[in-house]
Amino acid sequence: MSKYDVAHIQRQGIDLIIIPLESAFDYKSPSEQNEVVNGLQYYAGSAGLRGTVVPVWQSGGRMKFIAPPNWHPFFRSLNWSFVRANINRELSIPD
Repeated sequence: MSKYDVAHIQRQGIDLIIIPLESAFDYKSPSEQNEVVNGLQYYAGSAGLRGTVVPVWQSGGRMKFIAPPNWHPFFRSLNWSFVRANINRELSIPD
């Protein structure tokens, strides 16, 4: 079973499920990344977490993310320390 730390936060009345991933996520193809995000979204919903999954990872000294375009300004303002400080859940996914 894989376990993921989760920062389940609410901003502007919207639930966001921020999931820090390993930096190797950056090297996956867009279709592989999309498959991972869809799986995380499915299991987050199954675990009762409401909201949009936003994976974040470190690459080249900065934090990258996959989020809806309207949330890009918010995520550009975040850093890794903020994400780590807001971890408040754990998501388990069967292997």
